Amino acid sequence: MLFYTFAGIHFIFPQKKPTIIMKRAYAQIHLAVLLWGFTGILGKAISLSAPVLVWYRMLITAGILAIILTNRGDWIKIIRKDLVRIIGIGVMYAIHWVAFYASIKYSNASIAMVCLATASVFTALLDPLLNKGKFNYIEIFLSFIAIAGVYCIYALQPHATNGSAGMVHFEWGVILGVIAAIISAIFTVLNKPLAEKYQPRTIVFYEMTIGLIFLSVLAPFYIYNQGETLQLLPQGWDYLWIFLLSYCCTVWGQSLAMSALKHLSAFTITLSVNLEPVYGIILAFLIYKENNQLGYGFYIGMGFIFMSLMLQILIIVFRNKAAKDLRKNKFPIQ
Repeated sequence: MLFYTFAGIHFIFPQKKPTIIMKRAYAQIHLAVLLWGFTGILGKAISLSAPVLVWYRMLITAGILAIILTNRGDWIKIIRKDLVRIIGIGVMYAIHWVAFYASIKYSNASIAMVCLATASVFTALLDPLLNKGKFNYIEIFLSFIAIAGVYCIYALQPHATNGSAGMVHFEWGVILGVIAAIISAIFTVLNKPLAEKYQPRTIVFYEMTIGLIFLSVLAPFYIYNQGETLQLLPQGWDYLWIFLLSYCCTVWGQSLAMSALKHLSAFTITLSVNLEPVYGIILAFLIYKENNQLGYGFYIGMGFIFMSLMLQILIIVFRNKAAKDLRKNKFPIQ
C-alpha cells in the first residue's frame, strides 16, 4: 500500500519524465528508506561507540563498493570542482552518522529517529541558501512547528519518565539527533547535482572513502581521550550487524537513493525519507520495547513534527493543483 502511495506522488511533484521512470524512482527511494529504517535498530545492537561504529561502517562500505566498481569496470574520473564537493559531503556523512549513533547511545533509537525527521524542515530552510532561491515564509512557519516538537521532546520527556527510564544523558541524545538532521538536509541538497552527472555507486564510494579518511585522522585524538576503556574491536554478533549495516543499509540503500535522486527533487527525497523514523520507531517498539521508556513529551513532540510534515505535503498538493489549473486556463484544450 505504501508503495502505491509513493508511486503516486508524481501527481504531487510533476516532473518532465516518463511515468514509468518516475514510478521506478519512487520505488527505489521507498525501498532505500525501508532499509534505512533498520539503521537505528542495528546501531543500538552494536556494542561499539558511535565513532568506532561509523569507522567500521565506512570501511566495509568503501571496500564492498571498490570490489563492485572494479568488477563492473565502472570507475570514472571526477572533475576537480565536483571532487571538492564530494570531499565536503564525505566529511558531512561521517559527522552525520557519528551524531546519529551517538544520539541512539545517549537516548534511544526512537528519539534519534524522530529528531532525524526534522531533516525536511531544514531542507526547506537551507535549499534557498545553497541554491540561491527565495525563502517560503509558510515553510519557515512550519519549520518552527517542527522545532516546537523537538522542544517538547527535550523539555517534557525527562520529567515524564523519571530520568528517561535509564537513558544516559537524554538531552544530548535530542541535541545530537537534531544536528544529524541538519547535516542530512545539507548533503541531500548538495548531492543532487552529483547524482545527475555520475553513477550512484561511484559517488557513494568516494564519499565513504573521504569520511573514512576524516575519521582515521581524528582517531588518535579520540582514542587518547577515551583511554583504555575504549572498545575498538567488534564482539560476538557485532560482526554480522556491522556487515548488514554496511551492505544492506548503506551500499544498497545509498545506491537506490542516489538513483532516485536523478529524477526527484531534494525536497521530495527528504519527504520520502521521513518514513525512516516511522519504520525505525515501530521496529524499536517491537524489538527493544522502547515504548516503556517514552512519556507523553515524546508523543506530543512527534505529533508536532509529523503535523509539520503533513502540512508541507498538503501545501505542495494545493500549489501544484493551482499551477495546473492556471495552465489549463491559459492554454485551453481546443
